[in-house]
Amino acid sequence: MLFLIDAFRQFFLDLKTQKLRTFLTTFGIMWGTVTLSLLLAFGNGMYNQMKRSFAGVGDRIVIAWPSLTSLPYEGIGKGRRIRISDEDIELIRKGSKLLESISPEYTSNFKIDTGKKNFLVDTSGVEPIFGTMRNLIPQKGGRFIDEIDLKEKKKVIFIGNDLAKDIFGNDDPIGREIKVFSTPFTVIGVLAPKIQDSSYSGRDKDKAFIPSTTFQSITGEKYAEILIYKAQKPKLNKFLTEEIRAVLGKKLHFDPKDSEAISVWDTTEMFSFLDTFMLAFTLFLSIVGSLTLIVGGIGVSNIMNVVVEERTKEIGIKMALGAKPNYILFQFLSESLIITIVGGIIGIVFSIVICTFFSKMGFEQYIGIPRITIPIAVVTTFVVGLIGVISGYFPAREASLKEPVIAMKF
Repeated sequence: MLFLIDAFRQFFLDLKTQKLRTFLTTFGIMWGTVTLSLLLAFGNGMYNQMKRSFAGVGDRIVIAWPSLTSLPYEGIGKGRRIRISDEDIELIRKGSKLLESISPEYTSNFKIDTGKKNFLVDTSGVEPIFGTMRNLIPQKGGRFIDEIDLKEKKKVIFIGNDLAKDIFGNDDPIGREIKVFSTPFTVIGVLAPKIQDSSYSGRDKDKAFIPSTTFQSITGEKYAEILIYKAQKPKLNKFLTEEIRAVLGKKLHFDPKDSEAISVWDTTEMFSFLDTFMLAFTLFLSIVGSLTLIVGGIGVSNIMNVVVEERTKEIGIKMALGAKPNYILFQFLSESLIITIVGGIIGIVFSIVICTFFSKMGFEQYIGIPRITIPIAVVTTFVVGLIGVISGYFPAREASLKEPVIAMKF
């Protein structure tokens, strides 16, 4: 405890006598800390933004399209169209062990008539779980399709936020009536604005969604154009797809290995690529930031070497009076740590101020929201502390190994 008090006393003494030198050394550590923490914060913000963008189409779902067979099977030639009905989907629900949720999607361009304007809108007939899988979150006061709507084939519609603005302008759409396919429908919800950088049939903000049973009743359609499903765990999506192909292959007589019979887009692959890419990118940013911090650490090491030279006589006197080498070692090591910690704290505070400033600048769409999270603070603190210890150890060790008689002659 005594050497810590002595270290603080000596630090402030050096600060008074060598203001510029101490300031420049502390500034080097501060700048390195700012560089490392900001690189990690902006990298993490960009990663979260990209995840939100990818999740716009759905959070780790599989999108499947029944198509044409490409392999002959049981004497039936290739090129046969596969059609999936509600009965087949129910078979999947009963026969799958990995399935968490599934919804058919019936699609068509419907004419929407408001009385004053006409719109040709990409409209999908879906089940309630579809909204959860596709991240179709309603704005306040509205809702998505529910089980009662599905069971009773209600004439209700959920619309995208841009479509709502085109139809109703600034008026509240909830509860308003519009004609869809010449049939009156009640608007029950409007999509909350979301980031969506990918899609398979257009952006959700421009689309409309109605109960699948209602879609079937007004169009007479029996077969789903698209299937949306997900496994109990994202890593099981691939095996779930194989399971679904096996179940449907047995029922509809096609080879379960025929990947063209049911084409799929497994969105978990996007997230896997993003995780791998961002891991490598974060590692790169950490190395760049750490190198900058090391430069500051070299400054600390240099100033401590100068301090040891200037205080050689003091070291000799202390050792002659009974100070042990470890006391001298820890005294100078503590001084280097104080410089490093002070610079690190200032750097972290400055980084938080910069992140707060950028979060209010309206750049979220491009760089996300940079934040100094606990993991980033821990990593930065660890690196700063490590560099402080390494920077101060060798000058401190040199000081502790001096011979008292020789040191007192300086």
